Amino acid sequence: MKILGISGSLRKASWNTALLHTAATLLQGHEFSIAEIGDLPLINQDLEQGGKFPAQVERFRSEVLAADAILFATPEYNASIPAPLKNAIDWASRPASTLAHKAAAICGVSPGALGTSRAQYPLRQTLGVLSVQLLGQPEVFIGGAGAKFADGKLTEAGTLEFFGKMLAIFTAFAERVKLG
Repeated sequence: MKILGISGSLRKASWNTALLHTAATLLQGHEFSIAEIGDLPLINQDLEQGGKFPAQVERFRSEVLAADAILFATPEYNASIPAPLKNAIDWASRPASTLAHKAAAICGVSPGALGTSRAQYPLRQTLGVLSVQLLGQPEVFIGGAGAKFADGKLTEAGTLEFFGKMLAIFTAFAERVKLG
């Protein structure tokens, strides 16, 4: 199965991107890559010329289209989705959605106790409108990131085990969605 990770954080030392790198090591037997969204222009229909998008958008849309499933890792900014992630989703949805009917799961990391729970619910709402097939449970809200990551890697054993179990459930779910 080909799984695409999309991190909502543009920081070099992002815990959410680190979580996707952890997923890459745990998803043995699956092809996993992480999409670049930091170079996407702000969504603007004026940039669509003759049915074509800017090169960075075409690249991103092709990556999404080629994936069997999407793993979103989102930080929480002001109790919601970070702008770069929403921008990427908006580009992926124009004019024919490359996200529709794909299996997806959401996870997220933050320093706060609640993890990214407040960001994940509006993300679920947005993806639901786009006919994305979302994994409902388990939800992954990783809080207290400073104590769970070291040198850009998830190191806390219990969280690592829980995340691995979620990924196993997600890949089984994605296989079912792929088979229709």
